[in-house]
Order: sequence, then C-alpha cells, then structure tokens
Amino acid sequence: MRELGPVSTGAVMARDEKAKPLYQIVVESILDQVNSGQLEANQRLPSESELCRIHSVGRNTIRRAIGELVNDGVLRTVPGVGTFVVDTRLDKTAEYLFGFSQEMRFLGRTVSNRVLEATIIPADPVLSRRLQIQLGAEVAFLNRIRLMDGEPTAIERSYLPHELCPGILEYDFSTSSLYETLSRVYDKRPDHAEQVIEASLATPEVSQLLGLTPPAVVFVFHRETRMANGQVIEYVDSEVRADRFRFFTNLRLFATK
Repeated sequence: MRELGPVSTGAVMARDEKAKPLYQIVVESILDQVNSGQLEANQRLPSESELCRIHSVGRNTIRRAIGELVNDGVLRTVPGVGTFVVDTRLDKTAEYLFGFSQEMRFLGRTVSNRVLEATIIPADPVLSRRLQIQLGAEVAFLNRIRLMDGEPTAIERSYLPHELCPGILEYDFSTSSLYETLSRVYDKRPDHAEQVIEASLATPEVSQLLGLTPPAVVFVFHRETRMANGQVIEYVDSEVRADRFRFFTNLRLFATK
C-alpha cells in the first residue's frame, strides 16, 4: 500500500470553473485521477492538509468533497489511517465453470453482447488439436465483445465443432447465452474446462475495442471446455479488462508428516 505524492490539479478557480462550487471541482479532480489510473485501487490519498495545499481550498471543502466520494462508493475512510480508493473490480471465479452471461447475472450485472463475426471456418492444425477434430472439419466461429452494464469488458472468440451443434450460428448471440443454447437446444452441456490465464499488454486493436488507453493490461484466457464425457465442445480465446476483475479460488492445505 503506497501513498500518493503531491499531484498538481491546476488552478481550481480557472475562468470556466468559477460557477462551480469548490468542493465539486475537487470531486471532479479526484474522479479524473481515479478514472485515469493515476489514483489506483486501494491507494491512500494525501492528508487533508496536503489536499488543501494541492487544491488551494480550505479543510471544510476537502472534507465535503471526500464525503461525497465516500457516499458514491469511490473512496473509503479508515479512521486513524486515512482515505483510500475503493477497489471496484469484480471477483470472478477461476474455480467453477460459468458462462460469462451466467456469472455476471449472478453478480447483479446487466450483460449484453456485440457480435463482431459469426461464421463457419475450416479447422487449422491448432483448432484440429484443440477441438479434437479432423483437419479441415467445420468449426463454428463466434467473435463477440461482452458488455457489462453497457461497458465493453471482454473480447471472446469461441470455436465449436460444428458437427456437435449444427446450425448454432443461426441463433442471435447478441442476446442469447452460448452455454445455455448448447445445453437447452443441443443437449451439449459444458461440464468442466482446462484454462490458462495470463496477464498481457492489450494490443492496439484490443485497446480500441475495449475502450482502453494504452498501455493497458488485460487478462488473456485460453480455455478448452469439455462435456461430462470428456469431449471438447468449445475452445475459446479471450481478453478481459484487468481493471474490472480480479480472480479468486479456494485452496486446501494438505498436511504432510
């Protein structure tokens, strides 16, 4: 946990801001620093006296601005310790297999999708190995941007053996869940998966699609999803915004003699 040093926010009484209350100018300045990443999750703000100096305002103005941001869930105050930026990332499980739509709805979020591409492609050597199908076999390719509460959050490229779910791309996956469609329509229920997660810098294309300002970090997923009989039903590559999620799992400690 590191403490923020002095950050200049400019003159608070600039000509075009004179009509705004001083506390609101401070609120907007702190919000700008949080949204830009200058103030990071769990980072401690400077002391009240330092904030007064930075913003050239009185202590009551700073206290009112901080109170507003605490009420809005942007900051939290720990008595005797300081004021911190709230970590707004969602906890996403790395232990259980959920579809994105299912998991976000469970967390109380509104999920929507923007389909970038939905087409049939031939299996190349990589897809042939990943999906355990013949080279050149038909693969249903679905490329989507996943939105959470209207904000682009993830890019997901799904590859499915078309023989197991013929005609699946006729469904509208801007509104439908892929896993629910597989289970309900095709009786192909995803059961378990092997997944690799790594952190990476977003490419320019990914940054543009997710509305990120480079350089930005994303979580990169490579997942083989299987049915209960072990047959692969999906391979997916995806990038997820690292500023919106953190991952958790349950661990057991095995004692040794």
